[in-house]
Amino acid sequence: MYEPTFSSVKQHPLPAWYDDAKFGIFIHWGLYSVPAFAPRKPMDLQSLLSGDFGGSPYAEWYQNNLRINGSAVQQYHAEKYGASFPYESFAAAFNAQSRGWNPEAWADAFQRARARYVVLVTKHHDGFLMWPSQHLNPRCPNYHAARDIVGELQRSVTARGLKMGYYYSSALDWTFTPQSIQNIADLMTSGPADRVYRDYVEQHWKELIDRYDAALLWSDIGYPPKYNLAELFAYFYNRRSDGVINDRWYQTPIGLRNPIGKFVLKQAAKWMEKQGRTNMPKVPHCDYVTTEYSGHDQATPFKWEACRGIGNSFGYNQFETADDYQAAPALIRSLIDIVSKNGNLLLNVGPRADGSLPEAQIAALDGMGQWLAINGEAIYGTRPWTRFKDDGANGAEVRYTINDNTLYVTAIALPADRVVALPAVPLKPGGQVQLLGRAQPIEWANTAGKLIVHLPPLANDDIPVLKIELERP
Repeated sequence: MYEPTFSSVKQHPLPAWYDDAKFGIFIHWGLYSVPAFAPRKPMDLQSLLSGDFGGSPYAEWYQNNLRINGSAVQQYHAEKYGASFPYESFAAAFNAQSRGWNPEAWADAFQRARARYVVLVTKHHDGFLMWPSQHLNPRCPNYHAARDIVGELQRSVTARGLKMGYYYSSALDWTFTPQSIQNIADLMTSGPADRVYRDYVEQHWKELIDRYDAALLWSDIGYPPKYNLAELFAYFYNRRSDGVINDRWYQTPIGLRNPIGKFVLKQAAKWMEKQGRTNMPKVPHCDYVTTEYSGHDQATPFKWEACRGIGNSFGYNQFETADDYQAAPALIRSLIDIVSKNGNLLLNVGPRADGSLPEAQIAALDGMGQWLAINGEAIYGTRPWTRFKDDGANGAEVRYTINDNTLYVTAIALPADRVVALPAVPLKPGGQVQLLGRAQPIEWANTAGKLIVHLPPLANDDIPVLKIELERP
């Protein structure tokens, strides 16, 4: 049993299922899916650190940006719905359109993509609940989905053998706060901090743990101050010893929630921008750390997870086109790179208000599933090797993963002559170099300090994987 102390919960080991899974699905679906609008532009976290929150391409931030005078969202909203139309009124349209949602279709799509876990947004910063909670919002008592979206999806997903986790906006809830967030200092200090909200958040997390059997807790932005988070973590681990907790639980001290504190945070954000750092502040305990639309330059000794949308937004943006979406080959290369550096990819889908997934998102998921069906053994259950990459003089670029004594070499950039030349690897005596998905042997040699592999004819967007049995140390 874990005790409600950080010294106790820090003893929790990273569960093997999460380290082995490598690929999960994130889902942002809510009231923001009704207007489904944000400026069309690439995601740039540096611009957010610089204070450009109003111009964010994140459609799920619609309500916040509606509060910023002169923002693109405010202009769009006035033209489309009228300046006096309240954001909360989107609830009626969402509940009407989501009646036709089919959780089985989602679960099938995620299974086809060969994802191993799913993380559903149960409450984003707008405060709308995606389940009929027993703990209603004291400001907006009926502010929740008409359907039990959390429960229905949990049953569909777990029936297919996938783990189910939940995102919950712990630090921010715009039904409790009227001000807009326009910079990093606002982000870290504008969340409600009173006892009513702290109790509200705790009750919801425990409901997600007990009622919906959470396997993963994905908090965002932070957590209200003056609460012993070790108590919640111990509560979770004592119910799910294989449970996993992310790193976004930072509790901004009360002493920083004033003009001087905000100035300090703004200066810190400027320093982070100059350093190219975008990670969340460190917390006393987590099972893994997160990045967003970014990653790590090198393999890390700690477990991490990169989250991103298929497009430039997490919530559905109806104005994004095919040019804004990553196709399967680009996403597969990202997955390979992340896994080679000890990470997982949490890839987001942003459904329409009626629950349907945009065709470009489905195509991306299907393409990933097709590649993983052939090459998944180079991903699932693997670990970083002694080096994570090599570049060939002829344009080849590879990433390495290893499982026991089997080394996988994945070419994320193909050489024009289809000859991969790499530093020699310690092959098992009599061992072979194989190309996953092909039964016929390939031509190769491991001599004179080089491993030379002649690939068969391949399409330019192919991502082949070499399988090599290494000599046991």
